[in-house]
Amino acid sequence: MKTLLTFFLCLGAALAQSQSAPPASYKSLKYPPLREIQIPKVEESTLPNGLRIYLLENHELPLVRGLALVRTGNLFDPADKVGLAGITGALIRSGGTTSKTGDDLDEELENIAASVESAIGESYGSVSFSTLKERTDEVLGSFHDVLTSPAFRQEKLDLIKTQTRGGIARRNDDAHGISQREFAALVYGPKTPYGWQDEYATIDAIKRDDVVAFYKRYFFPANIILAIQGDFSAPDMKAKIEKLFGSWNATQPPVPMFPPVDPKLAAPGIHLVTKTDVTQTSLVLGHLGGDLRSKDYPALEVMSDILGGGFQSRLFEKVRTQLGYAYEISASWGADYDHPGLFEVACSTKSASTVGTLKAINAEIERIRTTEVAADELESAKQTVVNGFIFNFDTPSKTLNRLLTYRYYGYPDDFIFQYQKAIQQVTRADVLRVAKQYLDPSKFVIVAVGNPKDFGTPLSALGLPVSDLDVTIPQPKRASAPPAATPAVAGPAQPKGAALLAKMAQAAGGEAKLAAVKDLALKEELVMDATAGGLKVAQTVMWTSSGHYREENILPFGKVMTYSDGKSGWLSSPQGTAAIPEAERKQVDFEIFRMWFPLLLSGNDPNRTVSDEANGAIRISDKSGNAVVLTINPDSALPVKARYFEAGSTVGDVTETYTDWRETDGVKLPWKTTIEQNGKHFADVKVSAVKLNGGLAPDQLAKKP
Repeated sequence: MKTLLTFFLCLGAALAQSQSAPPASYKSLKYPPLREIQIPKVEESTLPNGLRIYLLENHELPLVRGLALVRTGNLFDPADKVGLAGITGALIRSGGTTSKTGDDLDEELENIAASVESAIGESYGSVSFSTLKERTDEVLGSFHDVLTSPAFRQEKLDLIKTQTRGGIARRNDDAHGISQREFAALVYGPKTPYGWQDEYATIDAIKRDDVVAFYKRYFFPANIILAIQGDFSAPDMKAKIEKLFGSWNATQPPVPMFPPVDPKLAAPGIHLVTKTDVTQTSLVLGHLGGDLRSKDYPALEVMSDILGGGFQSRLFEKVRTQLGYAYEISASWGADYDHPGLFEVACSTKSASTVGTLKAINAEIERIRTTEVAADELESAKQTVVNGFIFNFDTPSKTLNRLLTYRYYGYPDDFIFQYQKAIQQVTRADVLRVAKQYLDPSKFVIVAVGNPKDFGTPLSALGLPVSDLDVTIPQPKRASAPPAATPAVAGPAQPKGAALLAKMAQAAGGEAKLAAVKDLALKEELVMDATAGGLKVAQTVMWTSSGHYREENILPFGKVMTYSDGKSGWLSSPQGTAAIPEAERKQVDFEIFRMWFPLLLSGNDPNRTVSDEANGAIRISDKSGNAVVLTINPDSALPVKARYFEAGSTVGDVTETYTDWRETDGVKLPWKTTIEQNGKHFADVKVSAVKLNGGLAPDQLAKKP
C-alpha cells in the first residue's frame, strides 16, 4: 500500500507539472549520436572436408548459439514437386535422427531449455541450435545428428504434407495475402521458381525418396558455413567441432547458381481478383526492384522511405490522412542479395475508393519522379534508413549472422560501412534521378482484390487493360474416392451392391425408419492424435432432410461455425462471419452426402449409384463427384468402415471405423468413430447426445451468430 501511495503521489506531481509547463515539441528532443558499428574479431577455419567455421566468443550471458547456412533453397524445387525444399527443411528436424525420433528430441531439448531447428527458404537452408552453456556438449551432439543424419520418418512427412495442404486450402481466405502472392507471381512470371507456389498436385507428388535425394544433393560439408557464438573458449569449441564433424565426408558436385530473373516475364496491367466477402480492396502495385549490390540502392532506399516509409511519408499523408481513402499504405524498394527484389506499393482501401486510391498513388509517384524532394524530407529519410539498419548489428549474435550472410552471398565484410557512407551522401538530386530512372509506371503490375460491384468507378476508368485473375485452387488429379473395381456411372444400383446396402439399412432400423428421420441434432467430442496436434474439439451437428446443415466447433482459440443449404451459406470464426468459400461449401456438401439416413437409402435415389466392391464392400457415388466405400460387418450387418477421398479435402485417403452402435427412436447410429488419414491414426470421436426429429427448421440452422 505504501508503494502504491508513493507511486500515485509521484504521478500526481508529474501531472501537475505537465499542466503548468508548456508542452515540449518532439522536435526539441536531443539524442546522442549512434555508436559506431563494431565488427568483432571472429575466429575462422576450414575443416579438411570443406566445412567453413566461424567462432565468436561472447561472455555476456551463459548461452551458446549456432547456425549452419546451407547453399540450397526452394529455387531448386522441380517444377512438378514445388514445395519439396520447404518440406525437406521442416522434416530434417521433425523427422528425427537415425538414433532418436523427432518427438524424443522435442522432449529432451525442452527439458533442458534448448532448441535445434531446421528450415529451407528461397535461397538458403539452415539448421540452428541454442543452449545454456552447461548443456553445450549435449546439444552440440543433437545438432550434429540432425544436420548429418536425419531419418526422414514417413509419419512426419505425412503430417507435414497434410499441414501444407491445409495452408493451400486456406490461402484465399485473406485478401491481403492473395494480393501479395499474386503480385509476386505476376512480376516474376510463372515460368521461373520465383513465381511458383505449392499446389495439391505438387505436394502429393513428393515422396520420401525425393526428400532424401534433395537432402543428399545439398547437405554436404563443403556446401555449408557454420557459425557459433557465445560463452565458450574458441580453441576449445574448434576442437569440439573438429571432433564432431571431421569424419563427415559426404561429397557432391558444386551447387549451381540460382536461376536468373527475367524481366520480360512480367505481366503489366490491372489484374482483378473478385472476392465478394470483403468490404475493402487490397491493392498492390509495382514492378521489379533491384539487388543490394546496385550503386543506386542507397538512393532508392531513401526515395522509397520518402514515398511510403511511414507515418511521415507522402503516400500516408496524402492517401490516408488528407483523402481518407486508405486504412494502411506503404511503399518499399525491395532488393535481395542475389536477385532483384520487388518495388511495391501496398494498400488497403475502402471499396468505393479503389480507383481514387490508385489515382492518388500514381500522382504521388509521378510527383517524386518529376520534382526534387524537400531538404527536411531527405534528412528525415536518411536518418530513418541508417537508424533502422543499425538494429541488424546491435548484438554480437546479429553481427555474426550478418557477417555470415555477407560471406554466404559473396559480399565484402565491410559492406555495412560502404552502405552507411553511401546513405549519408544521397542528395535531393540523387533521389529525383533514381525515381525517374527506376520507377516506370508503364511497367506497373497492379493487383486488386475486392468486390468490383462496390468500386463505384470501374477499374477500366484508369485507361489500362483489366484482366480477371483466377485464383481457384487446382484440385489434385485423383479419383474422388478409392478406385472402383469397375467404373461406376450414376444410374440403377447393381444387384449385389444394392442387396448389401439394403442389408445394412435393415440392420440400422429399416428403410421406413430411416426415411422417417427429418432432422438430426448430434453432440460429440473429437480428440485429435498427438501427432496431429492433440486438440480436443466439442462439436454439434444439425441437419435436416431438406439439405440444410450446420456445424459448430468449439476450439481452443474460439468457436467456428459453418452453415450451408447445399448452394450457399456462411462461415463464422472469432474473426467474423463471411460467405462460405467454395472449397468449404463442397466439404459441407460431402458431409450431407454421407449423412447416415440418406446414405443407407442411396439405392432408392436416382442421382446415386451403388456398385459392388467385393469382399463385403460397396461404393456409393453421386453426380457431383462425392463417393464413399462402405464395408459391412458380417456379424451385425451394420457398416463397420467407410473409406473416402473428401471432395476438396487436403487430407488424402480417410478411413473411418465405427463401433458402439446404439439405438435412438428405432434407428441405430455409431457412438464411437476412429479416423485414420493416409493410414495413420488421426482422431477419435465419441457421441454424447443424439436427438432425432426434434423439429429443427431450416431458418434455425441458417441463423447467424
